Amino acid sequence: MTRNCIKWALAAALLAPATTGFATDPVPERSAAEEQAAFEADRAAILAMAGDYRVTFDMRETTSWREDYTPLEPKMSGGFESVRVIEDTGERIVLQHLLVVGTEEDPHVVKHWRQDWVYEPETYLAYVGEGRWDVEEVPEDRREGAWSQTVWQVDDSPRYGAYGNWTDQGGVHRWRSSWTWRPLARRDATRNPRYDRYLAINRHSPSPTGWIHWQDNLKMGLVEGEVEPFVQEIVLNTYAHSDEYDPAPAEEYWAATQGYWAAVREAWDEAIEADGGVTLTEEPNMGNTISATLYGLGSAIAAGERDVESAIAEAREAIRTGTGG
Repeated sequence: MTRNCIKWALAAALLAPATTGFATDPVPERSAAEEQAAFEADRAAILAMAGDYRVTFDMRETTSWREDYTPLEPKMSGGFESVRVIEDTGERIVLQHLLVVGTEEDPHVVKHWRQDWVYEPETYLAYVGEGRWDVEEVPEDRREGAWSQTVWQVDDSPRYGAYGNWTDQGGVHRWRSSWTWRPLARRDATRNPRYDRYLAINRHSPSPTGWIHWQDNLKMGLVEGEVEPFVQEIVLNTYAHSDEYDPAPAEEYWAATQGYWAAVREAWDEAIEADGGVTLTEEPNMGNTISATLYGLGSAIAAGERDVESAIAEAREAIRTGTGG
């Protein structure tokens, strides 16, 4: 075991109460009719995230937990994003995000993140550190009425997973996750900061104009062999329905590449099932060292520079070798 792995193991032990803590109480006993109504309301909230949006990303480090750390200045960015339902089997819903950037005359599509929702899951994919994600059990008493959410990166490799419940509080329907470890986002990883992971709670909620994704991130890192908090960050991603841009380029990109990306998702699923998770070499700009290959193949297909069959074969080999398969 490497020194870093040992430190991660120590960190897990030190933070066991926090990482196994729950964000919501168990679901109270409900009648079959109430259970079905809640299920349908949850599904409607998830499916309502599909659409065409102007997105605002508001990131703020709010509270320093160390005397020698100064929070960054707030950062605001945004753009246009199309979200599409690419799978819906009732108890499993998959949403693909596609950024549309550039100009109206010269648009460019960025395959963005993906979110998978599963009803009453028995397991979920958890980030455990050092480029490792493990398939972990959802506690049996937390499965009833719960939904897991797994977030995937631009190459469909894992980013983080969690589980939680949709609730109605204060007149707002929202999903709140369990505490979950997350690897650094690109905005932080490329700066080589003193912290190296997040301990986070995620919330999703429909709004009158679309929906919001609110992240409560505790940025943490090793200090003399122990995990310590550095700074609290609040991230509010606001998705507002928009007709200010043409979503056609996103539709065209997805029509050209969806077969390729379906095969890539299948290859990732196979690697995760074979190993009870997956280990990747992390890379600040792209998330992992094989991401550029997988993403680039999709771009080449969309541009008419590669055929789907050969690109799939190359992608599967990249995933096999990149995961030690």
